[in-house]
Amino acid sequence: MQVTLDGAPQPAARRSSWVAKAAPVACGCALAAAAVYVALNDPADSTAFPACPLYQTTGIWCAACGLTRGTHQLLNGNIGAALGSNLFVPVVLAAIVAGWWGWTRSAFGGRGISMKPRTVQVLATVVPLVAVVFTVLRNLPTAPFSSLAP
Repeated sequence: MQVTLDGAPQPAARRSSWVAKAAPVACGCALAAAAVYVALNDPADSTAFPACPLYQTTGIWCAACGLTRGTHQLLNGNIGAALGSNLFVPVVLAAIVAGWWGWTRSAFGGRGISMKPRTVQVLATVVPLVAVVFTVLRNLPTAPFSSLAP
């Protein structure tokens, strides 16, 4: 048992329940703050964001190159520019929100996100494969693939 600031003992179950609820709320606040920061600061025009280390060292655009610029564009209402930065901007942002929402619901006693083991296996195979194929295609210098570069 742990003791609270007023000296009263606190059961472990109550303490862990509080932590389980506080963690997704704190993460949601951090995500919201990050979204505001990205919306207000254009990654293309500032040094406030780190450059992609893969691109800096090799000149190769990875599957994630352009996600921050695309998020900035999307948060400012420029859907076409967001997709031009990286086609997967809406998919990645939707996955982040869905994961956070499922975690938050689960922490507050609701039903979180549940997937069948087979679905998890398929996603664990398909997502990296799509990322590798997208990386290769966006680095090809010929049309129409050259338009995939950020």
